[in-house]
Amino acid sequence: MTKPSEGKPTFSNLGVSPKMLEQLEKLSFFNPTPIQEKSIPAGIEGKDVIGIAQTGTGKTLAFAIPMIQSLSNGEGKGLVLLPTRELALQVEVAIAKLGRFFGLKSAVLIGGASMHNQITALRRRPNVIIATPGRLIDHLEQRTINLTDVRMLVLDEADRMLDMGFEPQIQKVLATVPSDRQTMLFSATIPEKIVSITKNYMRSPVRVEASPSGSTVKKIAQEGYMVRKQDKIRLLLQLLNTNEGTMIVFTRTKHGAKKITQTLRRLGHGAAEIHSNRSLAQRRQALDGFRTGRYRVLVATDIAARGIDVDHIKFVINYDLPEQTEDYVHRIGRTGRAGREGTAISFIQPEQKFDLRRIERLARITLPLRDLPELPELKIEHNEPEDSRRGGFRGRPASGARPYARSRPSGSTHSSHRSASPNPYRRSETSSTTGSSRRPGASSAPSSYRRPGASSAPSSYRRPGASSASTPYRRSETSSASTSSRRPETSDRRGRDSATTSDTRGITQKRNADSRRPRRDQKRHSSQSTRRVRVSY
Repeated sequence: MTKPSEGKPTFSNLGVSPKMLEQLEKLSFFNPTPIQEKSIPAGIEGKDVIGIAQTGTGKTLAFAIPMIQSLSNGEGKGLVLLPTRELALQVEVAIAKLGRFFGLKSAVLIGGASMHNQITALRRRPNVIIATPGRLIDHLEQRTINLTDVRMLVLDEADRMLDMGFEPQIQKVLATVPSDRQTMLFSATIPEKIVSITKNYMRSPVRVEASPSGSTVKKIAQEGYMVRKQDKIRLLLQLLNTNEGTMIVFTRTKHGAKKITQTLRRLGHGAAEIHSNRSLAQRRQALDGFRTGRYRVLVATDIAARGIDVDHIKFVINYDLPEQTEDYVHRIGRTGRAGREGTAISFIQPEQKFDLRRIERLARITLPLRDLPELPELKIEHNEPEDSRRGGFRGRPASGARPYARSRPSGSTHSSHRSASPNPYRRSETSSTTGSSRRPGASSAPSSYRRPGASSAPSSYRRPGASSASTPYRRSETSSASTSSRRPETSDRRGRDSATTSDTRGITQKRNADSRRPRRDQKRHSSQSTRRVRVSY
């Protein structure tokens, strides 16, 4: 709010201290919102509060003013738990602006940021800690933070934290902080899990409702289109071409957000994406570019459905209907903030009529369905060359030839290579079909299948230098059994001794050759042999 409004309540009527009123006026805050008007007095009195309000109605100041005023009057610290990094950074900015006038310091503990920097900030003894549940548990396990002096605990967007699976972490934090603390819980919806938390961990809380659970802002115009899945991107382009202003597009999946962003960029629209696969620096860069007008379109998953405070968002597009019906309220709450007007458009597939009915029951509205306009043709021009894009083989020649195929001599064919170096174990073309299924070397196989050097093999298959009649290692075919049996025993022993001598001589020659090898080659040879032994084990 930039100027006071007459006839409306002011912060001076809510029990705010004079010094706090002075600082609020410097920040141009004069009239409280409905949730601030109802929750600040109970918070200043030290009571537990359950605040139910639509997103974008000023819930941050509803707990920041009681917390800072309470901590400035005594010792202790405040703890604020939030579901997402972006929301934590936004709350830290609001608390820092107001707390610096009272000499209060704050620290942010979120995932994706440097753990070392966070530990350094904790050593400075901050008065207010803003954290996401996962990173706060990391610090508790490493014993880098102490929560025994927490005087005030705030659970902002509690239903979203429970939807994201943070219930075990929240219960662990609630069991760690002192039992005599003050607890303030804020959310746009109150599911059953939050009711159980209020019963077990809060002391006679004051329920404050600025609007019924699940209700939406009245200044947001809501409409829908019944469209097929394959025509959604064309309908989005039609809305971009016929409307002016910034736009945030919500999808169900991270892959869908990335695909839509790439398509919009190729068509010349400034677009950025934000989802859980993006790093903290990439998220901040996308949000900063969206705030400053560098990007007209922000494509996001439900991670950005809560707490993204950008005032000039004119359109919210539900490209995919949310999985959780409650997320519809938080999605469209990104527009129409601080009393401004906005438009929320939902793309509904024909098979999602049941999901549409659930949203209408939750928001207590009847969503008007518009006629589908004439959709433009989708023509995407790739500015980059074909080989520079990801996927495929970038080095393949245009002709389709295999660049790394083994080259053959010119004028040669596969059959010529085969004929030039015949395979002695391959069946000859003149062999009969009777032995075609038998293994080479079998006793009843034809001569073309037998092993080189066998008794009935042709001379072309015998070892070079061997005699056609016999070999020195094989008994002659013409010799009789009686002749071979009368062979003297000494000759057989001499043959074995000579074979042993030849083997020993070969080993000796190999050792001599190794000794003449350079020292570097010896090391390489020994390391390779050792490596082979290790691999074999």
